[in-house]
Amino acid sequence: MTPSASALRLDTAAQDLLFRQAHSTHAFTGEPVTDETVRAVYDLVKYGPTAFNQQPLRVVLIRSPEARRKLVGHMARGNREKTARAPLTAVLAGDRDFHTELPAQFPALPEAATRFYADPGVRERSALFNGGLQVAYFIMGIRAAGLAAGPMSGFDAAGINKEFFAEGAHFVLAVVNIGRPAEDVRHSRGPRLDFQQVFSTA
Repeated sequence: MTPSASALRLDTAAQDLLFRQAHSTHAFTGEPVTDETVRAVYDLVKYGPTAFNQQPLRVVLIRSPEARRKLVGHMARGNREKTARAPLTAVLAGDRDFHTELPAQFPALPEAATRFYADPGVRERSALFNGGLQVAYFIMGIRAAGLAAGPMSGFDAAGINKEFFAEGAHFVLAVVNIGRPAEDVRHSRGPRLDFQQVFSTA
């Protein structure tokens, strides 16, 4: 155990599961991912922090062959085969109208904040940022379930929005393939920046 690892509350097995041995995965076994597993993941990650407890994340689980065919058609060429073969694919989107649920989620929301979120541009930027936080927590939840995630940003966003979010309130943030990783496709981990390269003290 490294000194930095010993400073954490998580045991080393959990650290490895969530971070050190986890990889973005492009090929999976045929083992299905059940709705029960996805629900357990969400019930864990929904507690991730966001501004004023706003929860703009919306998720479409791609299970039918027809929906998968439509989605694959909007993926970048290098992402099509892996998306076609994944046991489960989730389209993660942001909801521009998240503000309609804020009073229930944050009863003490200041009146000034309510006026602030009345601006559609503000809401879209906020949904992008806070939805991005929720996407990251979703990926960690997938790892916590012992599965692997293959998040992708290579897709035709306008095409996916028209196909799956035609009403216009939602917009795609990421597409994530989910499943148990195939053992024969693991690759060496890419380098990461050192602490000194990232941190400074003011």
